[in-house]
Amino acid sequence: MLAGPIFSRETLTSPRQLKHFLIRSGYVAALLVLMFTAGQATFGYQQVRNVGDIARFGSWIFLIFSVVQLSLVLFFALLFAAGTVAQEKDRQTLILLLMTDLRDRELVLGKLFSSLLLVAVLLGASIPVFFFVHFLGGVDIGQIGWSLAITAATALAAGSWGSLVAFWREKTFQTLAISVLGLVLFLGIVEAAVWVVKIESSAGQAIALLNPFRALFSVLQPFARDSGTFVSPLRSVIVMATLAVLLNAVTVWRLRIWNPNRFVFTAPTFESEDAEGRARTQHRKIWSNPIIWREIKTRAYGRKILVIKLVYLLIAGFAIWSLMETGSAAERILGMISPSGFVFVGLSLLTLMLVNAQSVTALTAERDGKTLELLLVTDVTAKEFIFGKLGGILYNTKELLVVPLLLAGYNFSSGGLTAEHLVYVIFGYLVLVLFAAMLGLHSGLSYDNSRSSIANSLGTMFFLFIGIFIFMMLLVQARSSYALQFQSFLLFIGVGGIALLASLTHANPSRALTLAALLLPFLTFFALTEFLLGGSLGVCMAISAAYGFTTLAMLIPAVSEFDVALGRTTLDQG
Repeated sequence: MLAGPIFSRETLTSPRQLKHFLIRSGYVAALLVLMFTAGQATFGYQQVRNVGDIARFGSWIFLIFSVVQLSLVLFFALLFAAGTVAQEKDRQTLILLLMTDLRDRELVLGKLFSSLLLVAVLLGASIPVFFFVHFLGGVDIGQIGWSLAITAATALAAGSWGSLVAFWREKTFQTLAISVLGLVLFLGIVEAAVWVVKIESSAGQAIALLNPFRALFSVLQPFARDSGTFVSPLRSVIVMATLAVLLNAVTVWRLRIWNPNRFVFTAPTFESEDAEGRARTQHRKIWSNPIIWREIKTRAYGRKILVIKLVYLLIAGFAIWSLMETGSAAERILGMISPSGFVFVGLSLLTLMLVNAQSVTALTAERDGKTLELLLVTDVTAKEFIFGKLGGILYNTKELLVVPLLLAGYNFSSGGLTAEHLVYVIFGYLVLVLFAAMLGLHSGLSYDNSRSSIANSLGTMFFLFIGIFIFMMLLVQARSSYALQFQSFLLFIGVGGIALLASLTHANPSRALTLAALLLPFLTFFALTEFLLGGSLGVCMAISAAYGFTTLAMLIPAVSEFDVALGRTTLDQG
């Protein structure tokens, strides 16, 4: 009862939905498919009778499960907590909740625990899978317990941060961007502080407790207990729980100060004098495409966009500074990619996530603000709407888009990239940017619920990144020919294609989207394999074909069958 009636309602209604059972069973099935794929990549079709090999495989798959689950929980706890409150604000129902007799504590904790309910259910569903790994050997029950405890504490802290930002900010894009950037900046500051004071010192040990990945890797490496880099999992769990309590205390304290918003937005007026000296109001001149004018010339996404860009530039500066400190002679990260390439990939992925968040909220804001229906009865065409939104998205995120390109140019000038490779990198990066932007609009058109649109769009992007990371780890572990690798990953690729198909064709199935969903995982696998084998042109062509075709498959129906894409039909206008 600490969380109040909001959480009680969620616990009663969620189990009645079919998707509750599908997501829970699907998550367990995904873990088992990942285990099968890792087994095929490690052993192939040979019969294994050595107990030591099986135990080493159990330790390896436990590492993959733990890292992937912590990453998923960290992202989705943040996304669900922020998105739940942001949806209440967009629909202007948060004011109604503030007018009830709910206590501030019940409102804040109720929304937080309701949003984390699915995350908690998935954590509980994963427990039998982790104990099944224990039967393989190489993993102690205590390691499993600490891994789950660290993940649960991290979910609570990440959700509390997302909830605080959502109650603080008004616009959904601001909420998502500040939540993600704040999390990345927090982990970066923690790692920078640890690097400055050294992990072996007592201060370094205390600061390292704020990074759940360090605590998790200490659990995964039990023999590191006597080393200076060991981070106590118990203390890390306590610190994370304490951080969550402090964040929620601040949110409860500031709830009715932040909400409702004190700002009163008035239409700007420009006065001049006519020939007789009388004051005359001048209205702003709207472009021929009013959609892109509104995206560029108004504060459609709030007044803190500049702050978001400055935080991103701060993170980019920190990443580039760390690259300069390590030097070009540093060893490859995970044995796959150079430090400069890793920084470029990291900043690019962060940019793609922010572009996708900007894109999906550009449409959900219209829907929740009741302005989408008004646009549909004007003479604004589908092409003007879609291309106007895309143009506004790219314009509003131009500073974010330029930073990875500048880093690629620096690598070229320093000799890290040839002119040919620079062209491949830039072209592939721009294709992925367009894919991220179009995926956000496609999700916004496909779902009537804003929270579902945001979760589907950002979730699809995140699962693609996680899938690529798993691909690369297992490919390095396999160390076999392409044909054997493809056989090992066939089930994993097939399941990924089916999941992507369900995401893309949720409301408006088409042959092009079906083909794109089924081809994209295969071509991504080929691109990764070609990259690890030292290829360049093949990587660019595979990425461009996979994500470029998927972008077109989402774009063409949006501009040619706009009403159908929105789930409605109208008579053609003469």
